[in-house]
Amino acid sequence: MVAGAAVVALAGVVFLTRPARGSTHPQPRSGITAAKVLPDFAIPQNAGALEAYAAARRSAATLDGVYCHCDCSKHSGHRSLLTCFESEHAAYCDICMGEANLASDLAARGRSLTEIRAAIDRQFGS
Repeated sequence: MVAGAAVVALAGVVFLTRPARGSTHPQPRSGITAAKVLPDFAIPQNAGALEAYAAARRSAATLDGVYCHCDCSKHSGHRSLLTCFESEHAAYCDICMGEANLASDLAARGRSLTEIRAAIDRQFGS
């Protein structure tokens, strides 16, 4: 009986804490900066990498509130798109680089986080 109750409780926790469909973007944290984004000398020399890391530095607070559609949250434990740029991961991933460039461009044009997320979901989501 105790084991049955535990299974029901666990199922409830999993069901109730699972993000709703379309709610995959993390909440941006206040005070986030680009301090952990790799410096230029540490970025692998892949096509587009330097530009994407520069975009991540320009828009770190925005990227902290964006889900990365390469699903690195599942296979690498990343919190947000910004996390991809705190290691060499993004330099090897066209999705990370594309999302960062798009988000930075839209942020520079004054688009809201909601608009940026929608544009990224349209272009990179499944």
